[in-house]
Amino acid sequence: MKTSNFIQVPDYAIDHLVIGGGVVGLAVAQRLAQTFPERSTYLVERHDTAGEETSSRNSEVIHAGLYYPPDSLKTRLCLRGRHLLYARCQAHNIPYRKTGKLVVAQEAQRPYIESLHAKAQKFSWPPHSNHAEAHSPVLPTKLISGDEAREMEPDLHTDIAAALWSPETGIIDSHTLMESLERDIAESENGELVYSTRVVRIDPSRNEPGWIVQLVTGDAEEGDALLARTVINCAGLTAPFILNAILPESQRIPMYFARGSYASYRGPGVKQISRLIYPCPAVGKDSHAFHSLGTHLTLDLQGKIRFGPDLDWLGPPVDNDPDFWQKHLVPNDSRLELMYQAVKQYLPGVSQEGFQPDYCGVRPKLVGPEAGFQDFVFRRDKTNGHGEGEMISLLGIESPGLTSSLAIAEYVVEDLMGGAA
Repeated sequence: MKTSNFIQVPDYAIDHLVIGGGVVGLAVAQRLAQTFPERSTYLVERHDTAGEETSSRNSEVIHAGLYYPPDSLKTRLCLRGRHLLYARCQAHNIPYRKTGKLVVAQEAQRPYIESLHAKAQKFSWPPHSNHAEAHSPVLPTKLISGDEAREMEPDLHTDIAAALWSPETGIIDSHTLMESLERDIAESENGELVYSTRVVRIDPSRNEPGWIVQLVTGDAEEGDALLARTVINCAGLTAPFILNAILPESQRIPMYFARGSYASYRGPGVKQISRLIYPCPAVGKDSHAFHSLGTHLTLDLQGKIRFGPDLDWLGPPVDNDPDFWQKHLVPNDSRLELMYQAVKQYLPGVSQEGFQPDYCGVRPKLVGPEAGFQDFVFRRDKTNGHGEGEMISLLGIESPGLTSSLAIAEYVVEDLMGGAA
């Protein structure tokens, strides 16, 4: 984030400023406009259109919520977000398909899927769920034999000894989802979307509670300033840049980023596949590259098959360049051999020639490659350390961010900001 040389006098004041127009920022702005219709909500996005970073470079999977610690925000918000997302798809005609997912295991990996199944049975419905939902399991799963898995997906390897069936997993058209949220904001009483506009400076206001935010639109050399009584930092990859701009150098948070590459596939060995297929997590020499969930098979709504993502840690951005990630988006074939070898363990009929580089995405990380599980973080900073004038920063919102997006918005607005209070 660039810094201007002086604090401008604000030209006007607003109640809520959302920074970042990815799916999470749009969901937060939509929820604010819906919950507080009498208050002004502005969303500013530095790109020309919504969702040009992480939101448009992911697998578009609606996750069931299997993989995260039971008491984590990732679990809570994924479970709640999945329910909200399916409901919104139905209400707003957003294309989606509840494909279900098989987590497939060789004999030695059976304890892993058994532990996932046992964990799923213990989950309870998260806060804000209605009473009708409480009579059904929040995360239904079923352990099945290898033969039962091959009845569902005949292309699976004969070495697959068991599988975990997750019927609540699905896929979604994320772009249509974002368009529906944009439409709600634009049609609200006091909501406004502002694109091609970047934040260049943030300072605590000395005269009244809030933040003086300086903005520049397009290629203009000078911009204007506004007073935002509350700032919600949903800037994704650049959220740490925004936060660090208000912190003393000794308190600034470190930034980590990882690239995930996807491969498209056209060839033998997948002819009859209609569900998502995830292997058990890799161990040994490939565990670092394919980090936690393995090289899985996903489908899009047109039936196109993709494998990935892998995980490639990136060096920190030079000179705090907010666009550093763009040079890492060019896919290449350097990792296709590893992908092929991993996929062959559960789909033996695939051919290496059928794999082609497809696209890459960059994920915001809060910890480096040697650290363990890292939850979503919602950090709260006040202009004077207490009282009004709050900035809420959403940090490390990677997977399952898309699935959790509507629940993240609910959590920010209802739980952190007090809802209709």
